[in-house]
Amino acid sequence: MNSEQQYIDLYNDQREAINSHSSDVMNALRDEAFESFKKLGFPSKKVERYKYTDMAKLFAPDYGLNLNRLEIPVDPYEAFRCDVPNLSTSLYFVVNDQFYTKALPKVQPGNGIIVDSLAHAAKEQPELVSKYYGKIAKAKEDAVTALNTMLAQDGLFVYVPKNAKTDRCIQVINILRSDVDLMVNRRVLIVLDEGAQAKFLFCDHAADDRNFLGTQVIEAYVGDNASLELNCLEETHYKNVRVSNVYIEQQRDSRVNHNVITLHNGITRNQLDLVFKGEGSECSCNGCVIADKEQHVDNNTLIDHQVGHCTSNELYKYVLNDKSVGAFAGKVLVRHGAQKTKSQETNQNLCATKQARMFTQPMLEIYADDVQCNHGSTVGQLNDAALFYMQQRGVSLEEAKLLLEFAFINEVIDKMELEPLKDRLHHLVEMRFRGRLNKCEGCSLCK
Repeated sequence: MNSEQQYIDLYNDQREAINSHSSDVMNALRDEAFESFKKLGFPSKKVERYKYTDMAKLFAPDYGLNLNRLEIPVDPYEAFRCDVPNLSTSLYFVVNDQFYTKALPKVQPGNGIIVDSLAHAAKEQPELVSKYYGKIAKAKEDAVTALNTMLAQDGLFVYVPKNAKTDRCIQVINILRSDVDLMVNRRVLIVLDEGAQAKFLFCDHAADDRNFLGTQVIEAYVGDNASLELNCLEETHYKNVRVSNVYIEQQRDSRVNHNVITLHNGITRNQLDLVFKGEGSECSCNGCVIADKEQHVDNNTLIDHQVGHCTSNELYKYVLNDKSVGAFAGKVLVRHGAQKTKSQETNQNLCATKQARMFTQPMLEIYADDVQCNHGSTVGQLNDAALFYMQQRGVSLEEAKLLLEFAFINEVIDKMELEPLKDRLHHLVEMRFRGRLNKCEGCSLCK
């Protein structure tokens, strides 16, 4: 049986159960997504955007799914406290792929801001959710997005109305929890109306020593003159497979800062599709990866300049040890008429061992003549002269390597806007390089 067939059979057999535990808005797109999935199938490595990760192999194992929404016994506060010192956040939990309603912030955001279960919000305000759900993430063009659309039953919905601003960073803890091998399909919809501002911190963690397969689709609509900071941090384990597709649409004079950090994982594929729909917009898209053992991290980005006078900056850095594998493929597309575009795309990588492998493919595709666009990549090892210099001054070889790796990766962290988060990540990165990462203070998962 091919990898697709088990999901086709699953949907045919469980369609009624899937629909009954979700909302009409989400259900309305399922059948169309199902047909797209059957048509597309999992992309082979011959497909340009998926050439570095074997998707069919990732989805081949038989995982359990919680389609009947059975309650998972977990106390998020007891299991995990993802504290960032000096950072005041509004804390929410998603257990597997279900919004956790038993532990909500005592102070809810005002000014018409909505933070809720996606399924619940779609029932309470169907017109608002249906206006944006599934509009940016097009299931017809991507098999993983189609699979997520046909199976996802819940997730997170955030709406920030015109000129409103979140007083605190919205922190979302995604906890994987199961007694059996489990597949989860999580959906996130973020809508920032004109002039709205919001900051997010998503933290992915695995609470149990099980094989997990997770698909995640994030849709973020950023209205005119709106501002979004989206930080995604993964600290799972080597049995975790994470496939995340992020879709962002920017309107006129909007601003986006997107940061993805992989500190601990098994196999990870992150895809970012960002589209400029309005002139005068800016985005900063950054990523850092620290991998060892046989971990695999694949970041694929597409920045689509559909209109002129927009600016995009990308910086992705990898530090690979042991037999780990990294991949970065980033494409900047400047369409006809998108004059005065400014774009910089940079990928820099350190392979600390001879067995580590890095694949890099920065790309520019330009159909306008009045632009400033640059791209480049480097793959190398630690500087022997620098190591020798530090050892001559009493620094051990191991400590010298750590300091150089630490300095190399910190450039990405410094791109973030939340100062307390930057300080915390500096600490986590150092602990990660030292091999004794304590993920968060008070976290019983780390003991």
